[in-house]
Amino acid sequence: MWNYMGNNVNVEEIFGQNVFTLAKMRERLPKNVYKEVVNVTEHGGELSKESADVVANAMKEWAVEHGATHYTHWFQPLTGITAEKHDSFVGSADKDGRMLTSFSGKELIKGEPDASSFPSGGLRATFEARGYTTWDITSPAFLKESGAGVTLCIPTAFCSYTGEALDKKTPLLRSMEAINREALRIVRLFGNTTATKVNVSVGPEQEYFLVDWDKSMKREDLIFTGRTLFGAQPPKGQEMEDHYFGVIRERVGEFMKDLNVELWKLGVPDKTQHNEVAPGQHELAPVYETANIAVDHNQIIMETMKRVAEHHHMRCLLHEKPFAGVNGSGKHDNWSLCTDDGINLLDPGDTPNKNVQFLFVLACILKAVDTHADLLRQSASDVGNDHRLGANEAPPAIISVFLGEQLEDVVRQLIETGVAKSSKKGGKLKTGVSTLPEFEKDATDRNRTSPFAFTGNKFEFRMVGSSDSMASSNTTLNTIVAEAFCEAADKLEKAKNFDEAVHDLIKEYLTDHQRIIFNGDGYSDAWVEEAKRRGLPNIASTIEAADTLTTKKAIELFENFGVYTRTELESRKEIIFESYAKTINIEALTMIDMASKQIIPAVMKYSGRLAKDVNEITNAGVDASVQLQELKDIQSNLSLMKKALDELKKLEAKAAKIDDQRELAFFYKDKVRPVMAALREPADALEMLVDKKDWPFPTYADLLFEG
Repeated sequence: MWNYMGNNVNVEEIFGQNVFTLAKMRERLPKNVYKEVVNVTEHGGELSKESADVVANAMKEWAVEHGATHYTHWFQPLTGITAEKHDSFVGSADKDGRMLTSFSGKELIKGEPDASSFPSGGLRATFEARGYTTWDITSPAFLKESGAGVTLCIPTAFCSYTGEALDKKTPLLRSMEAINREALRIVRLFGNTTATKVNVSVGPEQEYFLVDWDKSMKREDLIFTGRTLFGAQPPKGQEMEDHYFGVIRERVGEFMKDLNVELWKLGVPDKTQHNEVAPGQHELAPVYETANIAVDHNQIIMETMKRVAEHHHMRCLLHEKPFAGVNGSGKHDNWSLCTDDGINLLDPGDTPNKNVQFLFVLACILKAVDTHADLLRQSASDVGNDHRLGANEAPPAIISVFLGEQLEDVVRQLIETGVAKSSKKGGKLKTGVSTLPEFEKDATDRNRTSPFAFTGNKFEFRMVGSSDSMASSNTTLNTIVAEAFCEAADKLEKAKNFDEAVHDLIKEYLTDHQRIIFNGDGYSDAWVEEAKRRGLPNIASTIEAADTLTTKKAIELFENFGVYTRTELESRKEIIFESYAKTINIEALTMIDMASKQIIPAVMKYSGRLAKDVNEITNAGVDASVQLQELKDIQSNLSLMKKALDELKKLEAKAAKIDDQRELAFFYKDKVRPVMAALREPADALEMLVDKKDWPFPTYADLLFEG
C-alpha cells in the first residue's frame, strides 16, 4: 500500500506539480520563446524550429529533475483508450564516457508509431504502417508515475501517412476551431468587440464501480470483458436507496484520498466525490475546463482510477453495465460556451425573456439538436452503453431537450405571440423551521431522465457511457452547433434591420424545432409513443446508430466544417461494426468457457451428491420429496443451459465464416446475444439452487457487499 503524504494533504502545494504548465514555462523559457508559445497556444500556428528546441530542452530538464528517464507521445487512438511508446532521454556519451541526455524540438513535435496496428477502418493496411503523432501545444505535458518509473507524457494527435485522423483528439480540435469561428460571428453581431475566442467548456462526471481484486480475478467474465455475464440478484440491491450519497466506506475512502492526490498532482481539478445509486458504485466530478483539456483529463482520470485501485487491492470497473439488475455507469457531459472576456453564452440571467442573445443561442442549439438528433445519439454509442440507455436508470435512446418550466414558458410565449413578456421566478424556499434560512429557489426543477438537459448555465448531455471517450460527443456537439450558428450568421449579417431579423429567427427556430423539447418522464412508455408521433428518431443500438455517420446530411455537415472527411466517417463506421462483433464474440466465448468448465461441472457435482442423498433417504424409508424436487429443478435448468450452450457454440462457428463486418455485427446482435441471454437465465437460476460453497466463482453479493 502506498502513502503519499501521511494524512495531511495541501492541495495548493501539490496541484499541478507533475504538469509542465505555462507558469513553469514562464520560469524556464526565454521571454521571446515563452511569448511565442502563448501566441501559438491561443491563436494557432506553429513554433519555429529554434523555439521548439528550446522548449524541448526545458521540458526535458524539468522532467529529469523530477526523476523522468523516458518520454512518450501520449495519444488517443480509435480504441477508446490511450496509447504510448516510451523512449529514453539517452543520447550520446561524452569523451569521458558520461551519458548525455537529449530531447530535440523534432522529437517533441513529431513521432512515428505504427499506424497499422490500431483500428483504422481500412485507412491503413497491414503493410502500410506509417503514422504520425504531433504535439498538441494546447494541452500541457505531464509526468506519469507508475511501475515503469517516471515518464514525460506529451499529449499528441495521431494521423495516417496520408493525413486522415486516426484518433479522437484531431476531430475534437477541428470542431473546437469550427465552433469558435462561428460563435465569434454571433457575439460580434451582438456587439461584443473585445472577445477574441469562444471556448467550449466541459465538465465530465465519471461514474465507476469498485470491487475486491481477489474476487474479481476469480471471475473470467470480469477479467476478459469488464462485466459480469452470469450472476443472480442478491437479496438486497439498491431498492432501499441508502447507498446514494451515503457514508463512504473506509477502504473506498482511502482509495479516493489517494486518487485525489494523484489527480491533483497531474493538474486535474478533481472536486466532487460520492457514493452513487448502486452498491459498490461511486462518482467523481472535476471543475470545468476547455474541451480538449477536459477530454485529456478524463482519460487520465480513468487510467489513474484503475492504477490506484490496484494499489488498494481493488479493481475499478468502468463498463457501462458491469452488473445486471443494478444501476449502470454513465459519464455526464456538461457543455457550455464561454468567451475569453468572461461571458457565458448559456447564462440566461435573471430575466431570460429579455436576454435576446441567450434566447438566440438557445434557439440555435435546439435547431442543431433537432436537426442532428441521430448524430448526437450516435456520438454516445458503444456496445457497453447498449445495456444502459433506456433501462430506467439512464436517458432513453430518444434524443430530447429539457428546458425546465421557466424556459419552456418563455419559449411558449415566443412561439404563440412572438413576444415573451415575463419569466417565472423560483420564489423562496420555506422549510417551516425557524432556525433554517430561507433562500431563493432555482426557477425550475431538474429532470434526470432527459438526455440533453439545460441545467442553469449549461447543457448536460447524459447519454455518454462511463468507459467511453468524451471526445466523440463533444466533437458532434461542437459541429452541429457551429452549423446552426453559421446558417444564422449568414442571414443576420445580410439583414437590414438586425433587431427584427434576430426576433424573427428566434421565433422561426423555436417554432420549427419545438418537437425536440420534452420536460416529462423520459422513462415512460407514453414518451416512446409521443416521440414516435413527433417524428423523433429512436435508434436502439450502437450498430444501428453507426449508419448515421455516412448519410448525405452527416457527410455534408462534417466536411463543410472540416471536422471529418467522408473517408474518415466511413472508416469510423467500419470500426464500430468490427469492434461490436469482436466485443460480443469475446463475451460469447467467455460464457462458453465459464459454462463448460465451471458452472456445469459444479452443478453436476452438486446434483450427483444430491441424488445420492435422495437414494439414501428413500432407502431409509423417509420422505425425500423435497430433495427430489430440488434435484428435478436443478436438472431442468441444467438441461436448458446445455441446450443454450450447444446453440451458442453453433452460432460461434457460423460467425467465424462471415467476412462482411456489418453483416457480422448484426449477426451477433440479432442471433448471438439472444442465445447468450438464454444461456444466462438458467445459469442464474442454478446459482440460487446450488450450495454456495459449491458455486465456482464469487456472486453479486460477494462482489457488491463484501468488497
